[in-house]
Amino acid sequence: MAEAKHRILKLETALTLLFVLVLNGCAQSLPPSKYDGFLYGHRRVDSDSILIEAFFDPVCPDSRDSWPPLQQAVEYYAPRVSVVIHLLPLPYHDNAFVSSRALHIVNQLKKSATFPLLDWFFKNQERYYNAQTRNISRAAVVNDIVNSATQVIGNSYHSALESGFNDRKTDLKTRVSFKYSTSRGVYGTPTFFVNGFVLPDSGSALDLNGWKKVIDPLVVG
Repeated sequence: MAEAKHRILKLETALTLLFVLVLNGCAQSLPPSKYDGFLYGHRRVDSDSILIEAFFDPVCPDSRDSWPPLQQAVEYYAPRVSVVIHLLPLPYHDNAFVSSRALHIVNQLKKSATFPLLDWFFKNQERYYNAQTRNISRAAVVNDIVNSATQVIGNSYHSALESGFNDRKTDLKTRVSFKYSTSRGVYGTPTFFVNGFVLPDSGSALDLNGWKKVIDPLVVG
């Protein structure tokens, strides 16, 4: 029964994403000036790289659980593996869009703080779950995220973070991430692509052994 409900929820999410994508198709020009996503670490993507693209929602528990094993895999296979993180703010997570927007703002202000902030969201994501913020205004949630992100990025960036949430460009960047995800057929998180091909069982975390089963044949090949 639980599995059936989960499948229904994923189908409803896919239909919702498709509807929003069509409805907002002309909201901003596409394609964007830069490829979507955050490149993890300092490894360049080249023809010899095994490229893993991960689609995450900052307030998704499964995304949170899948991140440490993926980091372990990157270190284990260094320098052969490169990782790009794409953000997919799921519509049934009330604060997914605003947290994704915060990551775009920080990436714009101080790229080196992008993944520390993602780590912070995963560590503290429960404070932004639907139930915990049901009686809190959106403005209060944004203010809390700004104050928290300031602790990660540095006090001197506080006003810039506030301004970022009033900047139309950061809103559009977050929408582009959403649209890019849906253009790849992604409707749940986490979802992983390896060298352009989607891995099965989207929405489930892989441990290090699971990543080894995927990557070992590619390294040998």
